[in-house]
Amino acid sequence: MNNENKRQPKVIVFSTPTCPHCRHAKQYLRSRGIAFTDVDVSRDMQAARDMVRMSGQQGVPVIRIDNQVVVGFDRPKIDRLLNLH
Repeated sequence: MNNENKRQPKVIVFSTPTCPHCRHAKQYLRSRGIAFTDVDVSRDMQAARDMVRMSGQQGVPVIRIDNQVVVGFDRPKIDRLLNLH
């Protein structure tokens, strides 16, 4: 039995509590049954530095899906990286 195709990618959402796009992205991931780690970059300065180094952006949300970085709530790119159709 091969479960390799069912492996869920590691998803991290770098966000702030006041960001409406962050809320929409997280609601979307939840609605699709995607587990993710939410990192509040307004409280975690190291995570904020990591996010900027990884994405080149200070704006949120930044979503990391395995080793791919999505800047903003780019639903088509998120769907493609998560194989959601």
